[in-house]
Amino acid sequence: MIVGAALGWGVLAASSLVIGGFLGVARAWPARAVGLVLAFGAGALISAVSFDLAEEGARIGGPGTLGVGLAAGALAYFFVYRALDRRGTGGGAALALGALLDGIPEQMVLGIGIAAGEGVGVGLLVAIFVSNLPEAIGGSVDLRAAGHGPRTIRRLWLVVAAVCTLAAVAGFAIADATSGDLQAAINGFAAGALLVMLVDSMVPEARSEAGRPAGLMTVLGFALAAGLSGLS
Repeated sequence: MIVGAALGWGVLAASSLVIGGFLGVARAWPARAVGLVLAFGAGALISAVSFDLAEEGARIGGPGTLGVGLAAGALAYFFVYRALDRRGTGGGAALALGALLDGIPEQMVLGIGIAAGEGVGVGLLVAIFVSNLPEAIGGSVDLRAAGHGPRTIRRLWLVVAAVCTLAAVAGFAIADATSGDLQAAINGFAAGALLVMLVDSMVPEARSEAGRPAGLMTVLGFALAAGLSGLS
């Protein structure tokens, strides 16, 4: 069944969250290595925002609906993370929240594409996988440093991955009722959440931990993801 394909591709895209989460607690990561991993992931996410989300959203729904989605995603991340921060939960939680808020709409876009008979967007799939991995590694390291146990951290990433996977199925299910404007808003929501997360958490931590080489790793991550975004 085609819905099985949506589920399978959703599992594949989200699996890097679990892989990264498990890698993050499997060993002690030097701060510099964490910074470089985060910088690479930041570059991949910037590419995803630019080509797979914003550009595609403007094409299918127009800049107006894309802008509404951008604002909604940015505000959602800002206020939810502020609430977490006030409770003393930061660092790794910020990356996990970012993975969730951008992962759900990204996976919905994946499911919508499958239902529409467009097949799997290889560029989007790879961008999701590549960017999820360093997010999960960095988030796990930060959560471990904050005193959370490995079992709790693994469960967190399993839950995030499961929710993102179900979003692909949800996207498949609502595809027939989804207009171009709604898809553009979904893309924008993911892009907005990502941009705030990048500026608030991922890029500053990468620069702090890795120093100047963080910039080079960011460009490398961007170049790889941008090159893959043209695949179909």
